[in-house]
Amino acid sequence: MKTLRWGMVACMLQAASALYAQQPDKSQEINLLLWEENLEQLAVDEDYSWEAELEELSRCLQEPVNLNTATREQLEQFPFLSDLQVENLLAYVYIHGQMQTVYELQLVEEMDKRTIELLLPFVCVRQTETGKRYPSLKKILKYGRHEVLTRLDIPFYTRKGYEKNYFGTPSYHSLRYGFHYSDYLQLGLSAEKDAGEPMFGLHNAKGYDFYSFYFLVKNLGRLKALALGNYRLSFGQGLVLSTDFRLGKSFSLSTSEYRSGGVKKHSSTDEYNYFRGAAATVGILPSLDVSAFYSHRTLDATVEEGEIVSIAKTGLHRTQKEADKRNACALQLAGGNVTYEKNAFKVGATGIYYFFDRPYEPALRKYARYNLHGTRFYNLSIDYRLRLGRLSWTGEAATGTKGYALLNRLRYDFSQDYHALLIHRFYSSDYWAWFARSFGEGSTPQNENGWYLAVEATPFARWKLFSSLDFFSFPWWKYRISKPSQGIDFMFQATYTPQKNLSMYLNYRYKRKERDVTGTSGEVTLPIYHHRLRYRLTYMPGNFVLRTTADYNHFRQQDGGGYRFDRRQGYQFTQLCTYVCPRFPLSASLQGTYFHTDDYDSRVYASERGLLYTFYTPSFSGRGFRWSAYLRYDFRNWLMLIAKFGQTVYQDRDEISSGNDLIRSNRKTDLQMQLRLKF
Repeated sequence: MKTLRWGMVACMLQAASALYAQQPDKSQEINLLLWEENLEQLAVDEDYSWEAELEELSRCLQEPVNLNTATREQLEQFPFLSDLQVENLLAYVYIHGQMQTVYELQLVEEMDKRTIELLLPFVCVRQTETGKRYPSLKKILKYGRHEVLTRLDIPFYTRKGYEKNYFGTPSYHSLRYGFHYSDYLQLGLSAEKDAGEPMFGLHNAKGYDFYSFYFLVKNLGRLKALALGNYRLSFGQGLVLSTDFRLGKSFSLSTSEYRSGGVKKHSSTDEYNYFRGAAATVGILPSLDVSAFYSHRTLDATVEEGEIVSIAKTGLHRTQKEADKRNACALQLAGGNVTYEKNAFKVGATGIYYFFDRPYEPALRKYARYNLHGTRFYNLSIDYRLRLGRLSWTGEAATGTKGYALLNRLRYDFSQDYHALLIHRFYSSDYWAWFARSFGEGSTPQNENGWYLAVEATPFARWKLFSSLDFFSFPWWKYRISKPSQGIDFMFQATYTPQKNLSMYLNYRYKRKERDVTGTSGEVTLPIYHHRLRYRLTYMPGNFVLRTTADYNHFRQQDGGGYRFDRRQGYQFTQLCTYVCPRFPLSASLQGTYFHTDDYDSRVYASERGLLYTFYTPSFSGRGFRWSAYLRYDFRNWLMLIAKFGQTVYQDRDEISSGNDLIRSNRKTDLQMQLRLKF
């Protein structure tokens, strides 16, 4: 077997040398574009900061994972790898010994060409000594990497709030420092001032409005992870605990999967989705891990007569009203997780107990009748995973102070080219978990029952087809739905790749939900029908990346008398052009978008290149256009400078937004700059 393996490796090395010679310097740009397309589809349904996830992906591009020492956790961070592929890859290294080249991936069972192409930029092969110990402090300090990242946003417009309400300047500024030595040690500090917030004055006398510190040690003997300061947690399927990136419904089977992330650092400037305190994971036995955590942090809130009536999640402190909410209440929590995993079987238990320093009593409108209120709460769950050949079963069952939640996934890989996924979830109306985020139509696992079926096929060499159908229902009222309701979400996408530098796809999404008819005070609830159609062409000649996108939306609902509203529609055309200089460390992008919609319901989305570790997908309604220019300069891998200039022009109005955010103009122009130093 060894002789056969080395013979095949030699052949692959010859083929790989030719393939690698064709790899342009823009490979990192292309792979980030592929990831951003998945995030773009998810961003339409969920408002979430992808800063932490994009930072991890960027670090994997700069410091690829060594396949010879990769752990299951490291491989599971790539959603395009199935559980079966992860297990086969680990088994290959265990049975055959260390790889000699990344192109040995072709010898791993179930590893298809497309998956290998996606994986290659994030992995490498290096020979390592067996029985490797935790590196010494001297080695960490000598070879560890420092990174300083600062960002400045300057708007060329004035919002109404600056006339008398906002305390600070219109500029946004953040500063981040990080140090890491591989995955073994990571520490850093983040500071941020949002637009309109004061700096070195008033309630921000110490400078920035938000500070965050993190310290993370991994793989120190039996201590698999130790986090101090700010950190994130995810266990099971997220029915109890997840402040991590959540995969959901998009035009890809991989983004419907979820694998828990355990204990991670919180290095982003997100001011809400994190814990503050200590967390640790210890490997008691080779197959048994035990995690424990404690957190104490303050939250922005509105407090009336000694009770918390609302929690603010924006992190904004621009006005006196917003400043009065700052750190108005405290939240403490403690909990843990026990996970047993061996081969294709995994089972875990998660528990959390949390309480506020004063009663949490929000105004429970009728649609929010079963929402969380009180002082002390708990959640418990059991999660599990079992793989039998090509069939895998994953799920979690959770309960809490009230209610319960169930989530089960069945995935069957017929072959490398044909896959199917079935997901069932039942979240009772009175189930509430403060830190839960999981798969579903709603933003939280509460008041929902549904079946989701997705299939993905590659019937021909250059074609990939995806289709999904989701039947969901809400047993109790929801916002703008004054009765129990139900709906359907259908998605289809066909992707055609005639050659390596040319690809295109056409996708269609149809969603039917029920909603209160405007003006009937909730007495009339009728279905809404929403159709979305998108075509995208990506062409990468030489050092260029050209991407053309066209979107069309169609929205309608009956009125209270049973008559159809006139159709409301919207469309947009976007052209992106990126150029990477072959002999000079400079890349540039230029993008233009024209949009035309009848109203907000028919709005369109157009993503564009953001700064490092950021993702920008604005929505547009009305009529107008937007253009942006992006420049990035990298000097010898230690200096990076990004500048982005963008302008949105509305042709159907003289003012933009409302309230304190009102801009008395039809133009909105911004300049963003970012500087990174690595040493």
